[in-house]
Amino acid sequence: MAEKLIPLEDAQAIVLSHVNRTEVVEIPVWQAVGLPLAEDAVADIDISPFANSAMDGYAVRSSDLAQASGEAPVTLDVIGHEAAGHVFEGAIGAGETVRIMTGAPVPEGADAVVKYEIVDVLDGDGNEGSRVRFSAPAKVGENVRSAAEEAHAGDIVMRVGEVVAPAGAGLLASAGYASVKVHAAPRVGIISLGTELVTPSKVPARGQIRDSNSSALMAEALDAGAEPVFYGIAPDDERAIAELVHRAVQECDFVITSGGASAGDYDYVTALVQREGEVLFDRISMRPGKAITFGLLGGKPYLGLSGNPAAAYVGFEMLARPAIRKMRGFAEGARPVQQAMLTHGVKKRQHRRFFDRATVLRDPETGELLVTEAKTQNSALLGTMQRANCLLRIDEGPCELKAGDVVDVVRVDLPEDAVL
Repeated sequence: MAEKLIPLEDAQAIVLSHVNRTEVVEIPVWQAVGLPLAEDAVADIDISPFANSAMDGYAVRSSDLAQASGEAPVTLDVIGHEAAGHVFEGAIGAGETVRIMTGAPVPEGADAVVKYEIVDVLDGDGNEGSRVRFSAPAKVGENVRSAAEEAHAGDIVMRVGEVVAPAGAGLLASAGYASVKVHAAPRVGIISLGTELVTPSKVPARGQIRDSNSSALMAEALDAGAEPVFYGIAPDDERAIAELVHRAVQECDFVITSGGASAGDYDYVTALVQREGEVLFDRISMRPGKAITFGLLGGKPYLGLSGNPAAAYVGFEMLARPAIRKMRGFAEGARPVQQAMLTHGVKKRQHRRFFDRATVLRDPETGELLVTEAKTQNSALLGTMQRANCLLRIDEGPCELKAGDVVDVVRVDLPEDAVL
């Protein structure tokens, strides 16, 4: 009897439809960098609240300098000095100027600033009581930053879902925000399944292997924006597995296991979900990562990944990562895809969609993107994934690709919002 394999897009849609954004929490603006806002940010005052000087110089009335030239310079009296944080309280009249520093409010009566370097000081030190000479006109608004140039009071300065950049943290602070609301990092419970597994600190005996998946999945969950929680290694025992899974379901927003998802004698994952929850799929038309169980336990999303490290990695990339990002409020959940030219031939005899570990580089001479598969696609190996920067995607159906063919590559080394 043929296996029932669902398309990857269907599996992704099922997973995404069963996860929701996490609760809203408030954190300092500087900690929100890299995260999407959970609500619009609105300026409480004009940004900036007053017209200010764009450079060090002299605040003037442009009409006073309208006829200024090298042959007929204009001399003005310096009646005050103004720096950022120090306000000149008077007004500039005809024949007067104020020494002004960058960021200081433009005094009443002035409509331009002439930079210090092109002004001649005739007497004094250039500050209050001095006389200075101008040899060129000044345009209205010259070297003046307008009030509310960034935003008016009540304007939305950042919209819900917009990801905060480092400069955005400063913008939010200018709008009156010391803290902002974001969606909390979802707690993702990680469990490794298999009697053969030992912790990384132990030297495995014959028939044992170190648990590498938990470290990789914890790192992937953290990179996706989650708070990973490791619940340990469960042996091939139905009761032991159920105990860890129940605890994780109670304490986490999403539960992921690796191992126990295929059709082996000791694979209890699907049976557990069928018995106590709902299995939504358990096979995907994908390599590596065909044997993946997804369902609901206690109303929480549950993802059972293969025990093969590369298969677990690809399964996480294609299903768990987009789900976690949705839970955090990100709008875009897919890694960027670009096209590259194969450096070698590839034969594909199976119908499933392939995601082969590969490296894409730009040819220094032609500028073309070239992609080369890892020498082995053994799903038990993680080194090839560590050294890969992309997954070569070969869609469903047998095919034979030749060197020079253009193919799609999924850039697992780039964030979802990267522009290629």
